Amino acid sequence: MRIGIVCYPTIGGSGVVATELGKALAEKGHQIHFITYDQPVRLSSLGKNIFYHEVMVSQYPLFQYTPYELVLTSKLVDVVKHEKLDVLHVHYAIPHASAAYMAQQILKDQGINIPFITTLHGTDITLVGKDPSFEPVITFSINNSNAVTTVSESLKEDTLQYFDVKKEIEVIPNFICPQRHKSRPNSDLRKSYAADNERVIMHMSNFRSVKRVHDVVKTFALIKEKIPAKMVFVGDGPDRFSVEQMCRDLGTCKDTFFLGKVKDVEEVIDIADLFILPSQTESFGLAALEAMISKVPVISTNSGGLPEVIEHGVSGFMSDVGDVEDMAKNAIEILKSEQNHNKFKEGAYQQAQKFDIKNILPRYEELYNSVLNT
Repeated sequence: MRIGIVCYPTIGGSGVVATELGKALAEKGHQIHFITYDQPVRLSSLGKNIFYHEVMVSQYPLFQYTPYELVLTSKLVDVVKHEKLDVLHVHYAIPHASAAYMAQQILKDQGINIPFITTLHGTDITLVGKDPSFEPVITFSINNSNAVTTVSESLKEDTLQYFDVKKEIEVIPNFICPQRHKSRPNSDLRKSYAADNERVIMHMSNFRSVKRVHDVVKTFALIKEKIPAKMVFVGDGPDRFSVEQMCRDLGTCKDTFFLGKVKDVEEVIDIADLFILPSQTESFGLAALEAMISKVPVISTNSGGLPEVIEHGVSGFMSDVGDVEDMAKNAIEILKSEQNHNKFKEGAYQQAQKFDIKNILPRYEELYNSVLNT
């Protein structure tokens, strides 16, 4: 098949999943065309069966904000026509699904039929989607997609709750590529943050309020009272300054490191002994899954799609949102002995194996075939 993939090219979960999906499809012989405004961060090089089409956004005095959706629509029409694509797979409802619908209608007038699949990833429903000004467009785009998927049952329920969706929604979970996370302990890197008798606690996010990064700081302070440990933050965002200030206020700065944005998370995540994800909500929890495949147990909240990813008491523990005392207690339980820690490390790894891309990829291929045969 010739498949066009539309996604955000950034390090966020939807862009990572879309890119890794395209690369895996290309390895199976499908021709993949990425269509976006920048080369996806996980697409470090173009290989066999992989092509990239840049959506060029020009500046015009007439527009205060350049209408990206219209530029993307025109690009989709061009790529579908000249590359003879069979199907479009758009990740995120807006503006990708609405642009795909417009492109589909333009091409229909030219005698070209191009079905498109919309995958909903989370904030397009739970954050942006709650804005009433976007609701009509999102509802229309979902209902007029040839097929719709979500990355978790939780996100499917949210979609049906917030929008008048008539379209059937299939749940196809996010995945990991185990070969990217093959264990290669970097003892030198670990030693630059922690002594041999100290545990390394890690958090990775975009530092937005929904991630509740301040709860990580509070939890770490409680862990430190019982266990020698260092805290490593990966990522950046709006709450970073106030999180750093909280570290100073609680006196944990000397034991805390902020690495900023890291393109290839597998290069740092395997130095961790424990991963903390105290989010208000997560549509899936890809960061937790990436920790688990690296044999890092997870402490998280029990919100959104996280219970579909983490097996409580096996790959880690889940707590109510904001319950930092319980999260700290659970963290100490995991880290209290080498034997206990090893048990949870293995549990995390085994749970993550269920989300191996080799188990998920055939489901997308079946979906592509189904829209082409209707």
